[in-house]
Amino acid sequence: MKIIDIRSDTVTKPSKQMLEAMMSAEVGDDVFGEDPTVNALQDKCSELTGKEASLFVTSGCLGNQLAIKSHTSQGNEVIVEKESHIINYETAAPAIISNVQLMPLEGINGVMSVKEIEKHIKGPEYYFPVTTLLCLENTHNRAGGTIQPIESIKEIRALTKKHNIKMHLDGARIFNAIQETGISLIEYSAYFDSVQFCFSKGLGAPVGSILCGSKEFITKAHKWRKILGGGMRQAGILAAAGIFALDNNIPLLKKDNGNAKYFASQLANIDGININPDLVHTNIVVFSTNRFSKNELIEKLDTKGVRISSGAYDNLRAVFNLNVSKEDTENAVITFKIIFQNH
Repeated sequence: MKIIDIRSDTVTKPSKQMLEAMMSAEVGDDVFGEDPTVNALQDKCSELTGKEASLFVTSGCLGNQLAIKSHTSQGNEVIVEKESHIINYETAAPAIISNVQLMPLEGINGVMSVKEIEKHIKGPEYYFPVTTLLCLENTHNRAGGTIQPIESIKEIRALTKKHNIKMHLDGARIFNAIQETGISLIEYSAYFDSVQFCFSKGLGAPVGSILCGSKEFITKAHKWRKILGGGMRQAGILAAAGIFALDNNIPLLKKDNGNAKYFASQLANIDGININPDLVHTNIVVFSTNRFSKNELIEKLDTKGVRISSGAYDNLRAVFNLNVSKEDTENAVITFKIIFQNH
């Protein structure tokens, strides 16, 4: 029985061609700055984002936390959307590593309003923490892969500049957004002081993310990467996968987004499933059901070769990736229909 694994886009495995690129990578000691493949990846990402410098890191979580640490001082406040990855899935790291307070704001499908943000920027009174940083997530995981509208980003940037607040982009899946909007990475990045994106999600690499920003910012982040144990030696083997992904896999994300939209449109026709297909912008599908408990449905699907994951609250989640074909997607829909028809 073939397994259709749509738990996450992190379950992808390197292609034969990617593995060949990894095995043939020229390497050196990256702690000494001597790994030519890591340096090439960092230079490539700096060019793609229009930033002065970049830093290869092990994960999106580390990239986000290095950004927070490098942009803030102890006791500062950071504004985030309340369903964002930084506040929900990074194990209280901002409090532990940076000693900062997060201010979670309610967004609509992951998008915060300028009015709501401005209301929560702290004043100069000594008993308030200083609002130093604002983080946006694009695409937004918990909201179902929704895309932050570029006009909203521009408005928020204008507000943060007015108040001397830095902006960080958690762009773990930014290329999924780019495939839908046609907006370049360099344009998205222009509105942020720092940008993080992942190679190990839709782009299909086994490990790694990148953090981009000014030279001064990356110098700070580099030091904190070392302090937190994130320095790597012959990391070019991993960086080569990132280069291959950027050179070859970005256009494939359009297919993943399309499969997700098709899947959502079909689930919407199944009695007992609650979903709004219009909110499926990219490769993540979030839905719920009152027909089964979450664990019960996950187990029923698993026995038939379809793997999904638990989402936030009452939601379930399916994430389409480069290992899932259109035929796989259609077969997953058939499996859902059989389970719900037989209940």
